[in-house]
Amino acid sequence: MGMDKDPNESSDFNGNESSILQKVHELNLMNNCYGKLTTGKVITSVAEASDKDVDLAVEAAENAFNDVWCHVDGKERGKLLNKLANLMERDLEELAALETLDNGKPFHSAKANDLPSAISCYRYFAGWCDKIHGKVIETQHDKFCYTRREPFGVCGAIIPWNYPLETQAWKIAPALACGNTIVLESSELTPLTALKVAALCKEAGFPMGVVKVLSGFGPIAGSTAVGKSILKASADSNLKKVSLELGGRSPNIIFADFDLDQVVKWAHMGIFDNSGQSCSAGSRVYVEDSIYDKFINKFKEYVLNIKIGDPFHHDTYQGPQISLQQFNKIMSYIETGKKEGATLLLGGERHGDQGYFIKPTIFTNVNEEMKIMQEEIFGPVVSVSKFKTIEEVIEKAHLTKYGLAAAVFTNDITRAIKISNELKAGTVWVNCYNLFDANAPFGGYKESGMGRELGKYALDQYTQVKTVQINLGIQM
Repeated sequence: MGMDKDPNESSDFNGNESSILQKVHELNLMNNCYGKLTTGKVITSVAEASDKDVDLAVEAAENAFNDVWCHVDGKERGKLLNKLANLMERDLEELAALETLDNGKPFHSAKANDLPSAISCYRYFAGWCDKIHGKVIETQHDKFCYTRREPFGVCGAIIPWNYPLETQAWKIAPALACGNTIVLESSELTPLTALKVAALCKEAGFPMGVVKVLSGFGPIAGSTAVGKSILKASADSNLKKVSLELGGRSPNIIFADFDLDQVVKWAHMGIFDNSGQSCSAGSRVYVEDSIYDKFINKFKEYVLNIKIGDPFHHDTYQGPQISLQQFNKIMSYIETGKKEGATLLLGGERHGDQGYFIKPTIFTNVNEEMKIMQEEIFGPVVSVSKFKTIEEVIEKAHLTKYGLAAAVFTNDITRAIKISNELKAGTVWVNCYNLFDANAPFGGYKESGMGRELGKYALDQYTQVKTVQINLGIQM
């Protein structure tokens, strides 16, 4: 997870990109490792929160809400969120380096994609802070009726390990914008950036207790099984409102009329970005039969050129998997695919002799009954099959329990809209893949979850509606 160093030592990652990378490589020379993900060696340790720590964090967040935060108006909340965004921009290289050490994703990707996306999210919701309001409702001439959008108080958030910086922004920003306080638990696999952001919240001037960050062990956030257990726990306790963004096995549908070179690049990014560790990954690729062979040849050639290795190297595209457990899980799915009769076209084995690297893997000759087509692998493994008709591919796309995302590649806009409207998925990308924006809501259908992150729709998850009716004069 990081570099072998005294956890009591102060960090000096602040500075420009060259000094950040120089520091990383100096530590590498001292320890001969880039961290747990690339060599299996440990870099640092983080305190594990106990049950008592959770209770204390919730109590502090509740006190902060009742005593301070509920009296802070929207304009001031917006200023604080924007200040946090400014501080993240100031420390962008440090945060990107921590994200890479934590997660194993390439440094240049964390810096160019994850950080700007997280910062944009804070700025977007900062703009909402003084615009969250109810409505006046006309009822009867002698009565006055209006609604209020009120915060819940304390919100609990659990974030996954695949996009730690982005997902914590997806939780913290709307929660605070709506006037709540928040207790956030990071994954035990990626705690470092959450702790850094917590320190920046303090520096930005958020009142004590408004943002509480805990590091602790727990089930893998984002899986459907964990989502069901959380929903059950809510029902068994006090009916907490729950929003769940869960797993996916997303179809990527490619028609013959789209530029082949471009679609190969999009399909590659859709599955192999972040080492395949994305809930919305386009892991089931359906190609129109007339171009299937051409696509397979170009796709294979393109994937063979993927640079795997040191995530701090400027031309690395694919870093390691998040953990030994995840590495072993992915490899077991690959073995299952071979046993089920799928054709292993490419990859399917470890890259190098240390760390948790897996070569990009392509399966062909698959069918919808196979385990590798039904279950979320969460790694650099893609299954490619062909189709003839729109009706056929839509039917195949729906043959899973998931409905998080999908994609359609075609130059026929009428066909694109028709298919997008019919697909049972929370997000459909047309002629692109895995593009996110703070304005656009994200969430799933079926067992891929409930509720929405991002956009105006996210405000519904963090507010409750109160109706006020006033009698203007009629006496009983």
